[in-house]
Amino acid sequence: MNIIRKISLKNFRCHDEFALDCNRVTTLIIGENGSGKTSVLEAIYMALRGKSFKATDKEILRQEEEFFRAEVELNDGRKIIIRYSENPLRKEFEIDGKKTTRLPKKYHYPVVLFEPNNIYLIESSPSRRRDYFDELFRQIDLNYSTNLSRYNKALKQRNDLLKREDIRAEDIFSWNILCAQYGVELKQTRLKVLKKINELMTSNYQSIANNKDECYIEYLGENVDENEYLARLSQNFERDKILGYTSFGAHRDDYGFVFNGKNADGSASRGEMRSIILALKFIEAEILEKETGKQPVVLLDDIFSELDETRQKHLIHNFKNYQKIITSTNVPAEMQVNMSL
Repeated sequence: MNIIRKISLKNFRCHDEFALDCNRVTTLIIGENGSGKTSVLEAIYMALRGKSFKATDKEILRQEEEFFRAEVELNDGRKIIIRYSENPLRKEFEIDGKKTTRLPKKYHYPVVLFEPNNIYLIESSPSRRRDYFDELFRQIDLNYSTNLSRYNKALKQRNDLLKREDIRAEDIFSWNILCAQYGVELKQTRLKVLKKINELMTSNYQSIANNKDECYIEYLGENVDENEYLARLSQNFERDKILGYTSFGAHRDDYGFVFNGKNADGSASRGEMRSIILALKFIEAEILEKETGKQPVVLLDDIFSELDETRQKHLIHNFKNYQKIITSTNVPAEMQVNMSL
């Protein structure tokens, strides 16, 4: 269960110097808003996933400093060190004495990150939902990140060409082929993982809400093969040329939360939507553990302020077998009674 042993920071966000020994099961970081609690989770996430979940390296660097350093020691004795400097501009990861500009995939470790904004996922924009699920799919399917990167590069090239006044259909055909190839791969992974999520969604929701309501996540994107995908891009050329961007594809797809056969955004109460998202988070941890063979680290960022006492109890109970690092402005009532920190 114990994955993270220690973390130390230098010039990271508001932290001049910071060090923390993590407990085997639950580490609770208490502080006022703006005191740098989330920054600790951000550094852990960077060490395990290779990037921040909210900012660029320059934004992480403490004001008026030229470098930052984050070191995370794992329970097996390995240390992951992240260094970033402004002058000269450089970023590197160091593991077992070996330095690289990116965290190698073999060192990526699954993480369940629960932020306050996740609670509003159902009501948020399609782009935010895509970002949320893209990150989940990256952790579950090793090829997803590669396919998404290649798709986005091909899409950018196609969109750049569409802005040219003299562009012809044949000028973008090669990019159409790449968009179709990687777009179909992305769609297939999304459908495959959503199927696994939906197999568990209603039962998890009912265990939280203690009722017989049903819910699932609907993929709002057309399930087409490469030939159909390519045909749609070709058919849309004149329209896309006028718009100046690609109007069809994996980058436009969305995810709908369905509650008792209706759109949850319009039919579920605020409490019911919170329970749906809680169920999704529990499933996320379960699927990550099953697919990767590793127990994910659970990072809970000031989430207790968004949940009532009943949902706090479910959160603690369902994540009891995982190492949790939690930030809060106070000690949640459920933890005061049931948790030994």
